[in-house]
Amino acid sequence: MFTRQLVAAALLCALLPIHRPAEAGPPPDPGVVIEWNQLAQATIPASAGPLAMRYYAILHVAMFDAANSITESYTPFKTAVNAAPGASPEAAAAQAARDVLVALIPAQKKTYDAALRARLANLPPERVATGVIVGKVAANRTLKWRANDGIFGPPVPFALPQLPGMWQPAVPGGQPALTQLPTAVPFTMTSITQFLVPRHPEMTSERYARDFEEVRLIGARASTTRTATQTQTAQLFASVITGTNNFNIWNNVARDVVLAKKLSLTEAARLFAFLDTTMMDSLLSTQTGKFIYGLWRPVTAIPGADADLNPATTADPSWQPLLATPPYPSYPGNMAGLGACAAEALATGTGSDEFAISATWVGAPPNANVTRQYSSFWQLAQEQADSRIYGGLHYRFENEASQLACLKLVQHAYAKLMLKR
Repeated sequence: MFTRQLVAAALLCALLPIHRPAEAGPPPDPGVVIEWNQLAQATIPASAGPLAMRYYAILHVAMFDAANSITESYTPFKTAVNAAPGASPEAAAAQAARDVLVALIPAQKKTYDAALRARLANLPPERVATGVIVGKVAANRTLKWRANDGIFGPPVPFALPQLPGMWQPAVPGGQPALTQLPTAVPFTMTSITQFLVPRHPEMTSERYARDFEEVRLIGARASTTRTATQTQTAQLFASVITGTNNFNIWNNVARDVVLAKKLSLTEAARLFAFLDTTMMDSLLSTQTGKFIYGLWRPVTAIPGADADLNPATTADPSWQPLLATPPYPSYPGNMAGLGACAAEALATGTGSDEFAISATWVGAPPNANVTRQYSSFWQLAQEQADSRIYGGLHYRFENEASQLACLKLVQHAYAKLMLKR
């Protein structure tokens, strides 16, 4: 019977116009968006690293387009699916989520199937059938759109001559990572360099010397100026003493926003879609800048300062950073851009930067959990940016350039996608 209902619903959906009167009944539950976001967080493989944001982005685009195809509250992110009258937005969103995650993480199929059954079991069967059809179509179209986006593509060769100011691997002979990202297809940007940061300060400038000295003092492994709190901040955002990464934190904040602001299902789906697609694009943008400018990291710049032609910098041959240096050039900073992007996405989506945040990092044994309080999205984002200076990985001018560029990226996305009808 259920199969016949699906077939009949599919035929009916194909014949219906997209615009139709709003349905009566109780409002759809936004908890379905949170449920699948948290399920993704629990099952995305750790090996994905920062590219885990691609999973979140695809998931939430599909969920938004599925639910919005029925509620018609906004213009679509990517696709609009014809839906029968009375189709369940919850069923559509849940089915889209299940199909996306099964396609991306097939090893967890049983987990996703069980979650879908549990969600659909609480909905009226006559509304489930038509909602499921919408979810399947939305997921399929989203997956096809992102199938060859290059984010997990093969590495692209990258090397620079051994000259002052130019990046060299922190480990001799080491290979740069994420070199494929400048060739990837973005989610919200028109092109990968649309929000490219301007060139960094010259090594001979006063600004370079000032920021060089800051990271030399506070970012050193044996720093006497860095506080215990600053050391912990560097370690938290680098996931050194915790299994919680920065995009886990920001997705958890978005969950709390949905609950505190009592957002509707479509509003919740839209907020998560903006957050995760712009965070993914932020990484694409800043990582591209790294390979365009190729600036050396503090781990190379500070020991080699006698060759930078700046009389205000002093070489320290034995200098080492608190944190392990990532295997790619320095400018601009990924972490600062991600934080700025997330803060702006949430502030724009809610209409205010002010929001009481309780962020928890789950400690990696034997470390205890750490919970911190913030009064605004930007306060959390700024701490995320500062963490890279405390860790000896970035100069302040890199953070500021990344933040400004990524604010523009988010503003661009809000101006062109998922507009209120």
